[in-house]
Amino acid sequence: MNRTPDARLRDSQTRKIQENITNVEKHFGEMCQIFAAYARKTARLRDKADVLIREIGTYADTETPNLKRGMKQFADHLAMVEDYRQAEVERLEAKVIEPLKSYGAVVRRKREDLKTTQSARDRESKQMAQLERTRRRNPSDRQIIYTRQAESELQRATIDATRTTKQLEETIDDFERQKIRDIKNIFGDFVKVEMSFHAKALELYTLAFQSIQSVDEEEDMEVFRSLLHPPDYQSRLDIVRANSKTSLDQTGSFMSTSGTLQQHRDYRRQAAKDEEDDDDDDENEDESEEEEEEEEDTE
Repeated sequence: MNRTPDARLRDSQTRKIQENITNVEKHFGEMCQIFAAYARKTARLRDKADVLIREIGTYADTETPNLKRGMKQFADHLAMVEDYRQAEVERLEAKVIEPLKSYGAVVRRKREDLKTTQSARDRESKQMAQLERTRRRNPSDRQIIYTRQAESELQRATIDATRTTKQLEETIDDFERQKIRDIKNIFGDFVKVEMSFHAKALELYTLAFQSIQSVDEEEDMEVFRSLLHPPDYQSRLDIVRANSKTSLDQTGSFMSTSGTLQQHRDYRRQAAKDEEDDDDDDENEDESEEEEEEEEDTE
């Protein structure tokens, strides 16, 4: 059967529209699944971060005051990051995943429109084939009537096919324009959601870094050393030191006193010795005088 140029053109348009709808259905579906997986992985990352934050808080309770305060602040800032990550997940679902998912219904409606147009074209082709068969038969009055009826049916079918094709062109044109706008909006919203999260995360990560870096190491080291040497131990150590000092002072005093006594004894001994020497000298003088007196009497 020979088809008219208009019919062949409409067939070509229909195939192109069919390919376009199939392409959108395939890739929008795949992107929807991938974005959904992206959101789920982000949510799992949020859950793991919550576990990490709890562990940091538990460990901080066992540490020295400054480190504890720094770790608590660090954990608080991380928790705020995860709050924004939760908002990120919710916005991805609302602004990216749901619009992509809704294209399933859009594609189904366009397929229905395409099906309606294709049915009208099929009727036109059927009426055209019937007209061709009628014209091949022997001409007669009745056959002429059948031919006119077939031509009339063909004309109505052609008008209907042309109308539905026009409607399909308009709807597919709107579909294509809306598809481009939706892609721009969906991808733009994705970027804005991510930028919003990362901007807040950068701010909070900066605060977290500052909070942990502000921990005073020396103060915590003093606290740690005081835990190694508690106050009662220090007081006992001070007592021992004091006792040791007292013993040394007493020993020094005793030695000083002993030295003084020894000097006194030496002085007394020297004095006694001097007295004895004086007595011996006196006795020797007396003896000398007696000897001189005896010599005088002898003479």
